[in-house]
Amino acid sequence: MRVAIAGAGLAGLSCAKYLIDAGHIPMVLERRDVLGGKVAAWKDADGDWYETGLHIFFGAYPNMLQLFQELGIEDRLQWKEHSMIFNQPDHPGTYSRFDFPDLPAPINGIMAILGNNDMLTWTEKIRLGIGLIPAILQGQSYVEEMDKYSWSEWLQKQNIPPRVEKEVFIAMSKALNFINPDEISATIVLTALNRFLQEKNGSKMAFLDGSPTERLCQPMVDYITERGGEVRLNAPIKEFLLNSDGTVRGFLLRGLNGAADEVLTADIYVSAMPVDPLKVMLPAPWRQLAYFQKLDGLEGVPVINVHLWFDRKLTDIDHLLFSRSPLLSVYADMSNTCRAYTNPNRSMLELVLAPAEDWIGKSDAEIVAATMSELEKLFPTHFSGAEPAQLLKYHVVKTPRSVYKATPGRQQYRPAQKTPIANFYLTGDYTMQRYLASMEGAVLSGKLTAQAIAAEPSLPMDEATVNLTTSQPAANVATV
Repeated sequence: MRVAIAGAGLAGLSCAKYLIDAGHIPMVLERRDVLGGKVAAWKDADGDWYETGLHIFFGAYPNMLQLFQELGIEDRLQWKEHSMIFNQPDHPGTYSRFDFPDLPAPINGIMAILGNNDMLTWTEKIRLGIGLIPAILQGQSYVEEMDKYSWSEWLQKQNIPPRVEKEVFIAMSKALNFINPDEISATIVLTALNRFLQEKNGSKMAFLDGSPTERLCQPMVDYITERGGEVRLNAPIKEFLLNSDGTVRGFLLRGLNGAADEVLTADIYVSAMPVDPLKVMLPAPWRQLAYFQKLDGLEGVPVINVHLWFDRKLTDIDHLLFSRSPLLSVYADMSNTCRAYTNPNRSMLELVLAPAEDWIGKSDAEIVAATMSELEKLFPTHFSGAEPAQLLKYHVVKTPRSVYKATPGRQQYRPAQKTPIANFYLTGDYTMQRYLASMEGAVLSGKLTAQAIAAEPSLPMDEATVNLTTSQPAANVATV
């Protein structure tokens, strides 16, 4: 059976991969000239890569890790020591660490929290621990119910001191959804915390050994095409063509460079677009359906990724860093963390600017100037004296609408992968699955969409459908 998939991000490519495993023939159509969607990357004139975002892989990503195994590329994940490292704004140039010992969960997480005396007092640690007990004991049902509160409101409800939010959770909220604790749903943060506490390696992090486009997306494309599928770049969809009964008749592809438009037909059609462009593309008859009207409750959050190349090393830390800056979220020296970007003499910092709503319309020069001002606080010894560090070049990547903005109440708007249209499905990290809007959520959504298509009783089944087993956690475990 032929399945046309609009979008070659992680969700679209993983959907195609699992459809191939189920014996179907996917055709992935990407409007741009680059793979990856929200994990896309480009090479500049100097041969240096710059990316859409700073992409971190967690031990709590079972579906992503399973995909790496199935593609035979597990060795491309560069696992870091099991720690979380925060800058200390009151002591510029210093760091505070949460180090997870090699012990079972949740003991290792508790020891990591108790072992850090830089950021929280013992009273604050105890109050935080007591506040988390309902989420730990009641699991996913409690976590989902807390979607009615912001994280700030939930902390107040649990009588957790305000300084805990300031010291730890501003940085964590911005890392999870690029917004502050007073905006982010408590469900999002509780999901992450619960998973980190309940799995020994849940919070352990890895970096890819090169650009996501080459080292992750291309192997997926190779897997798909070697087995009879197709992936086309520069194939923008102009319109969903409908039959008289409202089902999809075909995808109308916009002709480029003077070429005529093309109608592509298939047996099944899948949108792997982000939710914002999908809403623009919806045919008028579909907009009357409650299922599609729910999408109006979801909107992407703006994100800015900044890459800065310097004439010397600023840090030798081989890990993700939480800046605790009012402007920046997380950052890493990619010359340390990523094998393909290694440089023993110079740093390339990749930084996430968040929240980005007030910055998305500003010029690259303004964004870099503001970032540099923050870096002077994070690395004071390198930007003072007679010979301060020099910025050699930069790239700024703006994403006006990235993952959906996970404010309170958003869970009810996340749609199922199966739509009311008989031959049309959705995939994407915004669709309903038990993970956050993340790389793991995108891969899981693609797998669930392929699973839903293969499970249709009127569709041909294949022994390969056994490969669609989904790595879902136990029902009482919250996931990230």
